Amino acid sequence: MRWTATLCSTLLVVMSMTRLACDSASGQMADDAANRFVGMWRLVSITTNGEVNPDRGPHPTGFIVYDKSGNMAVQIMPDRNRPKYAGAQPTPEEAKAALIGYTAYFGTYTVDVQAGTVTHYRKGNINPGAIANVVRRYEFVGENRVILNPVENPANKLTWDRVN
Repeated sequence: MRWTATLCSTLLVVMSMTRLACDSASGQMADDAANRFVGMWRLVSITTNGEVNPDRGPHPTGFIVYDKSGNMAVQIMPDRNRPKYAGAQPTPEEAKAALIGYTAYFGTYTVDVQAGTVTHYRKGNINPGAIANVVRRYEFVGENRVILNPVENPANKLTWDRVN
């Protein structure tokens, strides 16, 4: 009887230690993935079903920044003709032409390693009607490239290269 109690106690200790090690390892994996995002990234390309998006143009430019405190910001400017304003204030058509294909927002982010996603919690956005939170599937390609695919529009693919 005493031998059984000792065996059960030993098994409980081993199981607890294994659980702690697994929790620690999965926590380390989450930290590693989150740390890989930290820095500034330059937009390489945006495609929709492998094609250029006409609202964005063939070579849109932009940056996305993630910091170690969980803050992020992104700006993407289209590579297409955007006419200058004729006067001090834009006409409705000029304002619309200036904003189509332009992305700008900031907020916080979290990384879910198990799901392979990064979620942006928008606090400010150039588009007042946009959804507050956006989820992106991520794929790191080497050390200095990440591909983000919006979960809400998986046909889109944004490729970013690390700047620093």
